[in-house]
Amino acid sequence: MIFVVEVPEAGPAQSRAWFAYGELDFLRKVCAGDALPEWEVFDVATPRELLDLADRVPESPDARQVCPAVCGLADAHGWDTPLYRADHLLGAGHFQARTVSPLQAGLAALQARGGQWRIYGSEDAAMAAVDAADPLFDAPGGWRVRHALREQLIATEALADDA
Repeated sequence: MIFVVEVPEAGPAQSRAWFAYGELDFLRKVCAGDALPEWEVFDVATPRELLDLADRVPESPDARQVCPAVCGLADAHGWDTPLYRADHLLGAGHFQARTVSPLQAGLAALQARGGQWRIYGSEDAAMAAVDAADPLFDAPGGWRVRHALREQLIATEALADDA
Protein backbone atom coordinates (compact mmCIF):
# COMPACT_ATOMS: atom_id res chain seq x y z
CA MET A 1 0.00 0.00 0.00
CA ILE A 2 0.96 3.58 -0.57
CA PHE A 3 -0.10 6.18 2.00
CA VAL A 4 -0.33 9.87 1.18
CA VAL A 5 -0.68 12.89 3.44
CA GLU A 6 -1.58 16.17 1.75
CA VAL A 7 -1.60 19.67 3.18
CA PRO A 8 -3.06 22.07 0.63
CA GLU A 9 -1.88 25.65 0.40
CA ALA A 10 -4.91 26.60 2.52
CA GLY A 11 -3.09 25.02 5.48
CA PRO A 12 -3.16 22.10 7.90
CA ALA A 13 -6.84 22.50 8.73
CA GLN A 14 -7.59 21.24 5.20
CA SER A 15 -5.12 18.32 5.36
CA ARG A 16 -6.14 14.82 4.41
CA ALA A 17 -4.64 11.37 4.24
CA TRP A 18 -5.48 8.62 1.80
CA PHE A 19 -4.08 5.34 0.56
CA ALA A 20 -3.68 3.48 -2.69
CA TYR A 21 -3.29 -0.24 -3.21
CA GLY A 22 -0.42 0.22 -5.68
CA GLU A 23 0.98 2.48 -8.39
CA LEU A 24 -1.99 2.29 -10.76
CA ASP A 25 -4.48 2.94 -7.97
CA PHE A 26 -2.30 5.87 -6.82
CA LEU A 27 -2.36 7.27 -10.36
CA ARG A 28 -6.16 6.91 -10.60
CA LYS A 29 -6.68 8.68 -7.27
CA VAL A 30 -4.35 11.55 -8.15
CA CYS A 31 -6.18 12.02 -11.46
CA ALA A 32 -9.59 11.86 -9.77
CA GLY A 33 -8.52 14.43 -7.17
CA ASP A 34 -7.62 16.92 -9.88
CA ALA A 35 -10.30 15.82 -12.38
CA LEU A 36 -7.51 15.13 -14.89
CA PRO A 37 -7.75 12.63 -17.72
CA GLU A 38 -5.48 9.75 -16.76
CA TRP A 39 -3.82 9.72 -20.20
CA GLU A 40 -2.53 13.28 -19.60
CA VAL A 41 -0.87 12.27 -16.37
CA PHE A 42 0.47 8.92 -17.60
CA ASP A 43 0.19 6.98 -20.82
CA VAL A 44 2.11 4.38 -22.79
CA ALA A 45 1.56 4.02 -26.53
CA THR A 46 3.51 3.03 -29.61
CA PRO A 47 3.70 5.36 -32.63
CA ARG A 48 1.56 2.79 -34.48
CA GLU A 49 -1.15 3.08 -31.80
CA LEU A 50 -0.97 6.87 -31.91
CA LEU A 51 -1.33 6.85 -35.68
CA ASP A 52 -4.31 4.53 -35.35
CA LEU A 53 -6.05 7.26 -33.30
CA ALA A 54 -6.07 9.30 -36.53
CA ASP A 55 -7.47 6.30 -38.45
CA ARG A 56 -4.18 5.82 -40.28
CA VAL A 57 -1.59 3.06 -40.57
CA PRO A 58 2.09 3.56 -41.42
CA GLU A 59 1.35 2.63 -45.02
CA SER A 60 -1.37 5.30 -45.41
CA PRO A 61 -0.31 7.64 -48.21
CA ASP A 62 -1.21 10.76 -46.20
CA ALA A 63 0.11 9.58 -42.80
CA ARG A 64 3.15 11.87 -42.81
CA GLN A 65 1.08 14.83 -43.89
CA VAL A 66 -1.71 14.27 -41.35
CA CYS A 67 0.49 13.15 -38.41
CA PRO A 68 4.04 14.45 -38.89
CA ALA A 69 4.89 14.35 -35.17
CA VAL A 70 3.79 10.72 -34.80
CA CYS A 71 5.75 9.74 -37.90
CA GLY A 72 8.74 11.59 -36.48
CA LEU A 73 8.47 9.53 -33.30
CA ALA A 74 8.33 6.38 -35.43
CA ASP A 75 11.39 7.49 -37.40
CA ALA A 76 13.29 8.03 -34.15
CA HIS A 77 12.09 4.99 -32.19
CA GLY A 78 10.34 2.55 -34.53
CA TRP A 79 6.63 1.93 -35.00
CA ASP A 80 6.28 -0.57 -32.15
CA THR A 81 8.43 0.95 -29.40
CA PRO A 82 6.45 1.80 -26.26
CA LEU A 83 6.65 5.55 -25.62
CA TYR A 84 5.78 7.14 -22.28
CA ARG A 85 3.79 10.32 -21.72
CA ALA A 86 3.68 12.10 -18.36
CA ASP A 87 2.65 15.72 -18.89
CA HIS A 88 3.56 16.98 -15.41
CA LEU A 89 6.94 15.30 -15.62
CA LEU A 90 7.94 15.62 -19.30
CA GLY A 91 5.82 18.49 -20.59
CA ALA A 92 2.41 18.51 -22.23
CA GLY A 93 2.07 15.94 -24.99
CA HIS A 94 5.74 14.89 -24.90
CA PHE A 95 6.53 11.20 -25.45
CA GLN A 96 9.84 9.51 -24.67
CA ALA A 97 11.22 6.00 -24.97
CA ARG A 98 12.79 6.05 -21.48
CA THR A 99 10.46 4.34 -19.00
CA VAL A 100 8.28 6.43 -16.71
CA SER A 101 6.35 4.64 -13.97
CA PRO A 102 2.78 5.47 -13.00
CA LEU A 103 4.13 6.40 -9.56
CA GLN A 104 6.62 8.90 -11.00
CA ALA A 105 3.93 10.46 -13.17
CA GLY A 106 1.44 10.60 -10.31
CA LEU A 107 4.00 12.17 -7.98
CA ALA A 108 4.70 14.90 -10.53
CA ALA A 109 0.96 15.60 -10.86
CA LEU A 110 0.59 15.65 -7.08
CA GLN A 111 3.49 18.09 -6.79
CA ALA A 112 1.83 20.35 -9.37
CA ARG A 113 -1.16 20.70 -7.01
CA GLY A 114 0.98 22.73 -4.68
CA GLY A 115 0.92 22.53 -0.93
CA GLN A 116 2.95 19.96 0.94
CA TRP A 117 2.67 16.21 0.98
CA ARG A 118 4.34 13.05 2.13
CA ILE A 119 4.31 9.65 0.47
CA TYR A 120 4.88 6.44 2.40
CA GLY A 121 5.50 3.32 0.32
CA SER A 122 4.34 0.84 2.94
CA GLU A 123 2.25 0.45 6.07
CA ASP A 124 5.44 0.16 8.13
CA ALA A 125 6.81 3.45 6.78
CA ALA A 126 3.50 5.22 7.40
CA MET A 127 3.24 3.82 10.93
CA ALA A 128 6.79 4.93 11.71
CA ALA A 129 5.97 8.40 10.41
CA VAL A 130 3.11 8.82 12.89
CA ASP A 131 5.63 9.00 15.73
CA ALA A 132 8.58 10.48 13.84
CA ALA A 133 9.82 14.04 13.91
CA ASP A 134 8.78 15.74 10.70
CA PRO A 135 8.63 19.48 10.03
CA LEU A 136 5.23 18.98 8.40
CA PHE A 137 3.83 17.36 11.54
CA ASP A 138 5.73 19.56 14.00
CA ALA A 139 4.69 22.90 12.46
CA PRO A 140 1.78 24.87 13.93
CA GLY A 141 -1.37 22.92 13.13
CA GLY A 142 0.71 19.92 12.11
CA TRP A 143 -1.06 17.77 14.69
CA ARG A 144 -3.99 17.71 12.26
CA VAL A 145 -1.76 16.24 9.58
CA ARG A 146 -0.37 13.59 11.93
CA HIS A 147 -3.92 12.81 13.10
CA ALA A 148 -5.14 12.43 9.49
CA LEU A 149 -2.39 9.87 8.81
CA ARG A 150 -3.11 8.03 12.04
CA GLU A 151 -6.85 7.90 11.22
CA GLN A 152 -6.10 6.54 7.74
CA LEU A 153 -3.90 3.82 9.23
CA ILE A 154 -6.71 2.89 11.62
CA ALA A 155 -9.26 2.87 8.78
CA THR A 156 -7.09 0.46 6.77
CA GLU A 157 -6.54 -1.64 9.89
CA ALA A 158 -2.79 -1.16 9.70
CA LEU A 159 -2.90 0.40 13.17
CA ALA A 160 -5.09 -0.54 16.12
CA ASP A 161 -7.44 2.09 17.50
CA ASP A 162 -6.29 2.41 21.11
CA ALA A 163 -8.52 5.41 21.80
